[in-house]
Amino acid sequence: MKISLTVNGTPWQGDVEPRRLLVHLLRERLDLTATRIGCDTSFCGTCTVLLDGRTVKSCTVLAVQADGASITTAEGLAGDAGDPATWHPLARAFRAHHALQCGFCTSGMLMAAAGLLAEDPDPDEDAVRHGLEGNLCRCTGYARIVDAVTAAAAEMRSNP
Repeated sequence: MKISLTVNGTPWQGDVEPRRLLVHLLRERLDLTATRIGCDTSFCGTCTVLLDGRTVKSCTVLAVQADGASITTAEGLAGDAGDPATWHPLARAFRAHHALQCGFCTSGMLMAAAGLLAEDPDPDEDAVRHGLEGNLCRCTGYARIVDAVTAAAAEMRSNP
């Protein structure tokens, strides 16, 4: 099936098999490998992306279901890798608060946090924890992740 998407602000069109998952399209066809495959069952959250501004686990979405949609992956938050000033506030906060250990969960956590902050720009700690439910950290870095999300929220509110 022919589909068209906008991924990280860039239009894309192509043919996909009707059964192809969005996560596989992103990783294999578009080379956006920050979107990880962790469990293939939607349990871990490493494949989380924004689909029309809402968080989805891309291992549960068929690529054809995303036809016409706008998708943001962790690469869409990156800016210039060599210049932290260009990074999304969440990426800077994750770095500053040491909220990434092994890094496997990081892209999913970033995207879940981005979705949360789009809905609630001033979340308290409980709201952040609730907003990140369904995204697992193998290293148990949750406290630092929560700190990073609240710090990014504060920066985003002060620099709209």
